[in-house]
Amino acid sequence: MYIKDRQKALYYRKGEKDMALTPKQKRVVKNNLIGYSFILPNFIGYFLFIFVPVVFSFVLSVMKWNGSANTPMEFVGFDNFVRLMGDSTFKMSVGHTFYYAIFTVPLTVAAALLIAVLLNSKIKGIVVYRTAFFFPYIASLVAVGAVWNMLFMKDVGPINEFLRAIGISNPPGWVASVKWAMPAIIIVSVWKYMGYYMIVYLAALQGISKELYEAASLDGATGWKKLRYITIPMLKPTTFFVVIMLTIQCFKVFDLIYIMTGGGPGRATQVMVNHIYDAAFTNFEFGYASASAIVLFAIVLVITLIQFRGEKKFTEWM
Repeated sequence: MYIKDRQKALYYRKGEKDMALTPKQKRVVKNNLIGYSFILPNFIGYFLFIFVPVVFSFVLSVMKWNGSANTPMEFVGFDNFVRLMGDSTFKMSVGHTFYYAIFTVPLTVAAALLIAVLLNSKIKGIVVYRTAFFFPYIASLVAVGAVWNMLFMKDVGPINEFLRAIGISNPPGWVASVKWAMPAIIIVSVWKYMGYYMIVYLAALQGISKELYEAASLDGATGWKKLRYITIPMLKPTTFFVVIMLTIQCFKVFDLIYIMTGGGPGRATQVMVNHIYDAAFTNFEFGYASASAIVLFAIVLVITLIQFRGEKKFTEWM
C-alpha cells in the first residue's frame, strides 16, 4: 500500500514538473500580458461607449420611454418602426440625406483628386500648399460654421458682394434660403473634407511607378492622357476606399448642419441624424429615436454592401 501511494506521489510530481513553464514560455506569457494591458483600455472603452449603447439602442427601438428614471419602459413591439413609415418628417430627412450624399461624394472625390495631382509635383513651397489645403479638415467645426455663415450672409456677405460685383443683381440667400441652404452646406462640406482625402490620394500617387509616365511621354501622350489612362486607373482601389468612407460620412452628418442652419430654414436641411436628435433630446421619445437610428444603420449597411458587391464593376468602369 505504501509503495503504491509513493508511486502515485512520484507520478503527480512528475506531471507537475512537466506542466511547469520554461523560462522562455514565461517570457512569452509576460510579453503577452503586457501587450494585453496596453489594448485593454481601448477594449473597455469600446465595450462601455460603443457596444453597450448599440445593444441598448436595439432594445429601446421596441420600447416607449421618455428617458426619465421615474418612468418605466413600455414594450410596444414594432410600433416605432410602423410610425416611421408614416412620418413625413422622417421621409423628408431621408430625402435630404440622399441629396446631400449624392452631390457631396462625387464633388469631394473630384476636388481631392485634382488637388492631389496638382500638388504631386516638385514646385517651390509645396509643403505650404499641402498644409493650406489640409488645414480646413483640422480646423474647429464651430469656427468653420461661424465663418462660413458670415461669408454666406445675404446682404453684406463677401460672397454675395462679389456676385453683385460681377453683375449678378439678385444673388442667392444661401443659408437663409430654403432653396440654397443645402447647396451651401454641400459647398462647405467639400471645402472641409477635400483636404483629408487629398492626403489619401497623395499617398496613393507616390506608389505609381514613374516609369509608366516616362513610357507614356516617349509615346507622345499628353498630360490629360496620362491622367486618364495611367493615374486614374492606378488609383481605382484608393478611389473606391474614398467613396466608401465619404458615403458613410455623409449619412452620419450632423454637426456642420446643426451649427450652420440647425436643420433650417424650416426643415430644408434636416437630415436623418437631425431627425434622431430632435426625437430624442427635444421630444424625449427615445424609443422612436432609437428606431430611426436602426433604420439609418440599415440604410448605410445596405449601401455599403452594394458598393462592395459592385467594386469589380466600379473598377472596370473607371
